[in-house]
Amino acid sequence: CKMCPGRVISKLLCSGEKEVDLAVQDAKAAFKIWSQMSGMERSRVLLEAARIIREQREEIATLETINNGKSIFEARVDIDISWQCLEYYAGLAGSLAGEHIQLPGGSFGYTRREPLGVCVGIGAWNYPFQIACWKSAPALACGNAMVYKPSPFTPISVVRLAEIFTEAGVPKGLFNVVQGGAATGQFLCHHPDVAKISFTGSVPTGIKIMEMAAKGIKPVTLELGGKSPLIIFSDCALENAVNGALMANFLTQGEVCCNGTRVFVERKILDVFTKEVVKRTQKIKIGDPLLEDTRMGALINRPHLDRVQGFIKQAKEQGAEVLCGGDLYVPDDPKLKNGYYMRPCVLGNCTDNMTCVKEEIFGPVMSILPFDTEEEVVERANNTKFGLAGGVFTRDIQKAHRVVAALQAGMCFINNYNVSPVELPFGGYKSSGFGRENGRAAIEYYSQLKTVCVEMGDVESVF
Repeated sequence: CKMCPGRVISKLLCSGEKEVDLAVQDAKAAFKIWSQMSGMERSRVLLEAARIIREQREEIATLETINNGKSIFEARVDIDISWQCLEYYAGLAGSLAGEHIQLPGGSFGYTRREPLGVCVGIGAWNYPFQIACWKSAPALACGNAMVYKPSPFTPISVVRLAEIFTEAGVPKGLFNVVQGGAATGQFLCHHPDVAKISFTGSVPTGIKIMEMAAKGIKPVTLELGGKSPLIIFSDCALENAVNGALMANFLTQGEVCCNGTRVFVERKILDVFTKEVVKRTQKIKIGDPLLEDTRMGALINRPHLDRVQGFIKQAKEQGAEVLCGGDLYVPDDPKLKNGYYMRPCVLGNCTDNMTCVKEEIFGPVMSILPFDTEEEVVERANNTKFGLAGGVFTRDIQKAHRVVAALQAGMCFINNYNVSPVELPFGGYKSSGFGRENGRAAIEYYSQLKTVCVEMGDVESVF
C-alpha cells in the first residue's frame, strides 16, 4: 500500500496461458453479440457506464489513490477524464459510417467500417483507470471486445471498471481483465484470436510487443516514453510559464510520459525564471495522498524511487547543480515513514549531453537549460530519439505556431502543458510510438474498412 508501505492491500493471481485463453474466448463470444448491435445501442451502454463512473467519482478516485499513490486531488481529475472519454465515444458510436460512391452505368461502391474483433489493452501504472478507459472506450464504440492487462504494480482499479461495464449492460466477457507481468502479456500478444494490441509503457517493452505482434501480423498502437522539450521565451507571461513548468514536471510525482522535463529558458530571463520555479517547487505539499491539501504523493515502488535517485546522483557527478529537492522525504505521520517519497527536484547548470537531459527519468526531476535563439532551441529540442510532446510559452502567437510546427512531437502545447482533452488525438513521433488515442483519430485504430463494389449491368469479360 502506498500510504502504509509494506502493508498488503490485496493479492491477485497472475493469469497463465489457460486463463488468458479463457478470457479471449469469452471476449470472442461476447464480440459476436456486441458487434451485431447498432451504434446507438452501444452508445446507450457506454453512456450508462459513464454515468456510473461520474456517480462513483469519489469512491473510484480513492481506490486509484490507494492503487497508485498519486494525490486524491489528481485522482479525481483522472476519473473525470475517464467518464468524459466514455461519453465522447458514446457520442461517436451512432455516427460511425462508411461512404457510398457512384460508379459509371448506375453501378456503385460502398465502404463498411467494421470492428477488428478481440483487442488487447496493456496499461501502465501511472494512470491505471484513465488509460483503461482511453483504450476501451473507442474499442467498444467500434464494436470490438477487449481483454485488458493492467500493470502488476496497479492491478486494482481496472477490475472496478470491468464491474462497471457489466453493470452498464455490456455482454458478459466483452471487457475482461487478466492480471500479471511480462509472461501474461506474451500470452496475450501471441494468442491467435487476438486482432489488435494497444500498449502504453516503456520503449524497450514496446519494441518487444511490436516484435510479438509482427509474428501474427497484428496491428499495434504504441504509446511509449518521452523526453519532451518545454521552451520558455523571454516574452512569456512569467507566472503562467512557471505554472506550466510545474505542471509539465510534477504531476503524478513526475511519472508522466509526456512531461516537459527539458525546460529550455531564454537566457534573458533564466535567473528570474529559475528563482521563481525553485521557490514554487519548494512549497509543493508532499505526504499522505488521501489528504485534501497534498499535491504530491508517493512514487510507485522502492526500485523506481532508487532509480530516480540514481539519475540525480549521476546528474551531480556530470556537473548539474541541484537547486532544490532530490532528497528522500520522510513525512511526520509515523505510518508513512517508510513511504516512497522524495522532494521534487530542479536541476540547473544542465547541458544537452547529460544523462538527466537525454534519458527519461520518470520522476519529479526538472532540468533547466539556457538558450539564445529560436533556431538554436528548435534544433536542440528535436535532438532526441523521442517525440511525444513539446510546449512553448510566449506572447508572440506567430512565433508560437512557427515553433510548434517545427517540433518533431505528436502532442504540442502553447501557453499550457499536460492538458489532454479526450476530443483531441494523443500520441507520439519517432521512438515515442505510433497510432493515436482519443479524438476521432482513435476510431481508425479500432476499426477496418471493407470495400464493396456493385455491378448493375452485365460483366464485361476480357476473356
